[in-house]
Amino acid sequence: MKQNSHMPRINPKYIRIAGITVLIIVVIMLIGGYVAYSKREVLLQKAIYKAKSKAKRDYNLDVKIGSARFTGLSTVDFSDISVIPYQRDSLLAIKKFVVSVKIFPLIFGNIKLADVVLQDGRLNLTSIKGVKNFDFLFKKKKDTTNTGNRVDLAELSNNLVNEVLYKIPDNLSLHNFLTSYTDDSTRVKMLTQTAIIKDGKLASTIKVDDGAATWHVDGIMQPSDKQIDVHLYAEGKKVELPFIEKKYKLKLNFDTISTRLSNVKHSDGETKIYGSWSVRNLLLNHPGLSVSDIIVPNGSIDANVFVGKNYISLDSSSVIHLKKLTANPYAKYTLNPVKIYELKVKTGWQNAQDVFDSFPTGMFESLEGIKVTGKLNYNLNLFLNWAHIDDMVFNSSLQKDKDFRILKYGKADLGKLNKTFVYTPYENGKPMPPHTIGPGSPDFVPLQQISPNLRNAVMTAEDPSFYTNRGFVDESIRKSFITDIKEKKFKRGGSTISMQLIKNSFLSRNKTLSRKIEEILIVWLIENNRIMSKNRMLEVYFNIIEWGRGIYGIREAARYYFGKSPSELTIGESIYLASIVPNPKAGLYAFQPDGTLRQGLHGYFNLIGRLMAGRGYIQRDTNAYGFYNVRLREGLRREAPADTLVADSLIQQTGDDDATIGVAPVFEEPKHPNFFQRLFGKKDTAAAKMEKKIEETNDAIKARLKLEIEKVKADYKNRIANVDTAGKTKKEIKAEKKRLKDEGKEKERELKDRMP
Repeated sequence: MKQNSHMPRINPKYIRIAGITVLIIVVIMLIGGYVAYSKREVLLQKAIYKAKSKAKRDYNLDVKIGSARFTGLSTVDFSDISVIPYQRDSLLAIKKFVVSVKIFPLIFGNIKLADVVLQDGRLNLTSIKGVKNFDFLFKKKKDTTNTGNRVDLAELSNNLVNEVLYKIPDNLSLHNFLTSYTDDSTRVKMLTQTAIIKDGKLASTIKVDDGAATWHVDGIMQPSDKQIDVHLYAEGKKVELPFIEKKYKLKLNFDTISTRLSNVKHSDGETKIYGSWSVRNLLLNHPGLSVSDIIVPNGSIDANVFVGKNYISLDSSSVIHLKKLTANPYAKYTLNPVKIYELKVKTGWQNAQDVFDSFPTGMFESLEGIKVTGKLNYNLNLFLNWAHIDDMVFNSSLQKDKDFRILKYGKADLGKLNKTFVYTPYENGKPMPPHTIGPGSPDFVPLQQISPNLRNAVMTAEDPSFYTNRGFVDESIRKSFITDIKEKKFKRGGSTISMQLIKNSFLSRNKTLSRKIEEILIVWLIENNRIMSKNRMLEVYFNIIEWGRGIYGIREAARYYFGKSPSELTIGESIYLASIVPNPKAGLYAFQPDGTLRQGLHGYFNLIGRLMAGRGYIQRDTNAYGFYNVRLREGLRREAPADTLVADSLIQQTGDDDATIGVAPVFEEPKHPNFFQRLFGKKDTAAAKMEKKIEETNDAIKARLKLEIEKVKADYKNRIANVDTAGKTKKEIKAEKKRLKDEGKEKERELKDRMP
């Protein structure tokens, strides 16, 4: 088919004008290049002089260069470079350093390294008796141009990334560069024998501590395209870091660790860094983490880091991979105008067996080998505004679908507490005489033979919602976090009776992070799969917990302190026993030499007694709920210490970091009413304060229950909306939703009935 249209012709006049313009630009560049080339040695020496002066003025560094000269159009050859901080050990020495830059980026003011040759260098870092030869790095330089504006983190991160990438040369030839670190107790040496970058590929050989190990770093290194994919591994063995183990008591080694940078974008005031990190056969061991080695066969994170003007975040599009388990994390740290911390983790519904199989080896010994079916879904939500710590948000939930069940227990038989079993307590890591827990033991006490006074006093003090919670009280855990943050130490825990029971029955007493997580998992499995009834849990709890030095089980405790059976305990004796559960070894210190209780416990008795009365467990009492009637068994009275100050101090000490969620003992001397107060019946100051404390406690209980009710509503709304419809008829789906709706309403009613 014939075309009728024609391309428009360019006027030859415009072509000539363009050609002349280009020619003029080329001539100007050539003239400028000639001038720069002819003056380059002078310019180089001026630049070196300025650099030396700046180092001396700003950082107190003495920089020396033996020689510096151009050996090509854009190549500079340096020799005998040294950097020595004032009155410090020598920091850096390089025998030969050759660097060339790319011409085209240089025209636009960007220095991009083309080739680098470095031979025979040494970086020496020392920290001897608190004196560091690299402390200048941490000194803040005065900025006379500062206008009070805050740093834009997005711009800063973008500039930093580009600066780092642009300073990685296209081609590198490095030979014999020694890096060493020396402090008062440790010395580490790493000799990079070779490091070569050629055609975008990196290869290196590093000798550690005079040949004790040989490391290699290799992979793809294309900084111009913002493409980096490198791997660190050891030759014939694991990469080990004995320096970290010696310094921080953390044993750490691995087969391979990989780092990949795939892209960096900057737009709309935000810098986005896309990358990933992975590790193979990572081994960790730390006294605060676990008593045994924890091994992660393979783990990785596809991390998308977003940096804004005043925040840095790990975007929710990031993915954590741990064997078969995947999770989407979200973390954000806002620096100003107030510090805000945000953390979310979502796994989505995943095969339950994959979840348990993905736990690192050595982390959860009791659960090792467990077989389950069904699906699990975990969600974590934490929000903390530093200006409003008390409003911290904390929600953590592990959901199961209707098909979830345990097919086979792991190393620990989670159902053993339903039968007669042998319990071996430990003291300072050493086993104590074993106790048989069951009808066959003369010291075993069935729940119905334990005084209701004691049962109710301990539940009120330790876990008020024991019969209705599923082993956890989120509000108590939230408050424990708030307390720990304010006190800047682990001062308050959030252990329910269920958690205390599992800790004592299945786990070691080592205070490690892995043990705490394992405790939470076992409690969840037992509570959510109805492996034990609440009555049986409470029965076992009273029969195994410690009540004093070497005193285990309530029969021993009742006989030891009062010469009674558990069924005969009075309200006063029961409140006393509840007071020593958090610190049983201080039990005798509560008594005076004549067998009466120290006045420091008077307020605690009033508080627990009134809480019990408010729940209908006992009648209200104006005589401190049996405080004045408690008498220590006569044979023990000589062991009660006479020093009141020492005794009160010991009573207040907590014997376990896993503090409970209930009411801690209140130690205060009661103020006795004067003559006119007794005559006219006016409440004394201590009593008035106690009444106020009771009211505040009741308000706190109401607030907590309201939060629990809202959480139950949200939980069941989510369950109903996510009912598994696979293979079900509409009728079956409708019936399942109705069942969940009714179950949710029943739980709401249970919580409302507990309102004080």
